[in-house]
Amino acid sequence: MPAVRDHMSRDLLTVDSGLSLAEVAARMVEREVGAVLVLEGERLAGIMTERDVLRAVARGVRDDARVRDWMTTDPDTIDPSESTEHAATLMMHGGFRHLPVTEDEVVVGIVSIRDLMRIALEDSAPRGV
Repeated sequence: MPAVRDHMSRDLLTVDSGLSLAEVAARMVEREVGAVLVLEGERLAGIMTERDVLRAVARGVRDDARVRDWMTTDPDTIDPSESTEHAATLMMHGGFRHLPVTEDEVVVGIVSIRDLMRIALEDSAPRGV
C-alpha cells in the first residue's frame, strides 16, 4: 500500500479554537472542505468536522458558540510514512472520515476517506478503454 504522504492534502484549513462556530462553518463552505484542523499555536488541539457542526445545530447551538465548544478534541493522527491501509483501518475503527497527519507532533496534512477511495478506485478501474 502507498504511504499517506503521497495522498494527503497539504492545503490545510486551520483555525483557532476561539473562533465562532458560524465563522468556521462559513470558511468550510467557502473552501468546500468537510473538516478543519484546530490549532493552539503549532499544536493540534482538535478537529472540527461537518458532523460536529451538525451535532451543534441539532442541540440548539447558540450565537456565541465557539469552535472549542463543539470540536473533537485530541483526534487520532497518523504519521505520513504510514500506509494508506493503516489510515483506512484507523478511520473505519474510529468511525471518522478525516485523519490529521502529523510528523514530530507538527501538522503536515490531512487524509480523508475520499482520498483513500481514489486509491481503491485507481486499483480497480479498467485500463485501456
